[in-house]
Amino acid sequence: MARMHVMERSEAQQIMDELHDAVGRRLAVSSLAPCPVEFTMAFVDMCSTQSCGKCTPCRVGLRMLRHMLSDVLTGRATMQTLDDIERLARGIYLSADCAIGYEAGAMALKAILGFHDDFVHHVEHHACGFSQSKLVPCVSGCPAGVDIPGYIALVKAGRNTDAVRLIRKDNPLPLVCGLVCEHPCEMNCRRGMVDDPMNIRAIKRYACEHMESDYRPWIAADTGKRIAVVGGGPAGLSCAYYLAIMGHHVTILEQRKHLGGMLRYGIPAYRLPRERLESEIKWILDCGIDVRYETPVEDVDELREKYDAVYLAIGAHADRKLGLPGEDAEGVESAVEMLRSVGDDELPDYRGQRVCVIGGGNVAMDVARTSVRCGAEKVTIVYRRRVADMTAQDEEIAGAQAEGCELLELNAPLRIATDESGRVAGLVVQPQIIGEVKRGRPSPRAADKPEVTIPCERVMVAIGQAIDSKPFERFGVPTKWGRIVTDEAAEVPGLDGVFAGGDCQTGPATVIRAINAGKVAAGNIDSYLGFDHRIELDVEIPQVQFQGKMECGRCETTFREAEERKRDFDEIENGLTTEEVMQECSRCLRCDHFGYGAFRGGRIQEW
Repeated sequence: MARMHVMERSEAQQIMDELHDAVGRRLAVSSLAPCPVEFTMAFVDMCSTQSCGKCTPCRVGLRMLRHMLSDVLTGRATMQTLDDIERLARGIYLSADCAIGYEAGAMALKAILGFHDDFVHHVEHHACGFSQSKLVPCVSGCPAGVDIPGYIALVKAGRNTDAVRLIRKDNPLPLVCGLVCEHPCEMNCRRGMVDDPMNIRAIKRYACEHMESDYRPWIAADTGKRIAVVGGGPAGLSCAYYLAIMGHHVTILEQRKHLGGMLRYGIPAYRLPRERLESEIKWILDCGIDVRYETPVEDVDELREKYDAVYLAIGAHADRKLGLPGEDAEGVESAVEMLRSVGDDELPDYRGQRVCVIGGGNVAMDVARTSVRCGAEKVTIVYRRRVADMTAQDEEIAGAQAEGCELLELNAPLRIATDESGRVAGLVVQPQIIGEVKRGRPSPRAADKPEVTIPCERVMVAIGQAIDSKPFERFGVPTKWGRIVTDEAAEVPGLDGVFAGGDCQTGPATVIRAINAGKVAAGNIDSYLGFDHRIELDVEIPQVQFQGKMECGRCETTFREAEERKRDFDEIENGLTTEEVMQECSRCLRCDHFGYGAFRGGRIQEW
């Protein structure tokens, strides 16, 4: 008889691992916003099955908590029951031996406190009062509400022009989003329960690049109304487009040499080629929109006198300062200003220089990769947290590393060292150690290590963007933390006929959120002017041919070889082939027709 045995993975363990993976995929697809009470009960029930049975709070408490939550769901609970649930959850959290118990208690406590009104609604009305989105998961996840299953079906049918027409019902910049959108829709894609989410962004790009022919949108009769749009970024362009096809006269007032806002002055050409951006902007302007370039707005009252409505979409183009000693030294640059110069085709020359980039967001990655293309000898990205905590997209981080950028995590900038002439000589950093979680992510603190000086000739500050709203405050435009304040209709309180949206109202966000802000403002401005124009679905969606139940891998876009692409500003991403796109389209579960989609009504016909 052997004293010890080599551990082998049994068939039962393999099945259990597959069940764990399935549960993880299901939880990752956060699409249906379930009833908070029901979800909490299911969570507590699952946690109770993990209990080892040693401690009473976990072994007995979780089962008691589960029965009390069941009473809430089945209409047997009273208001006293809710107090008992809160008290029991807190007791489990404070007294359970291990994380199985106290984390379950903590989450149950967070649920009953955070969703208290929903628990009360169950008690008083014996029904769930939680508001669920009536849209299918991916559409619900898209800030602009684009009909994703619809255009995927059209691409599958070979009708790419119709697919683009359908996208432009809600998003007038489909190619831009096909190239640079952060695709939050994919996080909600129910295909993720089967294997992997659909590659929605790549399908959108394919449709735009393979249109059978161009088309022009239907434009309503002339209304005679004049609207000024201040700013030609994604929010301003979106608002201008929808107002123009509603029959209004739109003039965009742009303070720079080109339209596009952060699409041009924040996203490098290797991600969003200039000619592609300009072609999409021209398509929008051809709807009858006037543009005045290099026209900064200094008087809101004057605009209100000349126009029937005003939309402020000034974006977030100002930079943020570190507040460190030496920040005013020669060689310290703002990431925003650097990308702005590149947007105007004024490329800096960094040949033979070592560059330190401070920050961990997409802007930091863009500046680092742009510096490589401008000839920098070495590029180091300095971040005070871990790489895992960076807000930049994973593919942006991986791209920067592939192109030779060094990531120096857990190092907080202290000061900028200078030479005798006042030029940058290095960046002094303090090594950090990751610590307790604050505001949702681990917070760093100074480690018991000496300061380190990183030799460099240039420091790029990429710690965020600010909104230059002070000039508008003089005219009564209310602001909070620099952001322009609006009501739910995007109208500025106290200034009749003045609306605002995009980054200047929300703070720096994503392209698709800015596009949606412009869309919402256009609809509300149209109503303010006394009209009720509707943007309608004008293409027929193909009949459903469901064939997506079998597991199938997701087709990913590829990139040009790093050593080649880092030498120029040509586009780095390769789109999917026709074969790959057809396979991706066939993976769509058509939630707009089956199950939840059909029950809730499928799609939005107009807005």
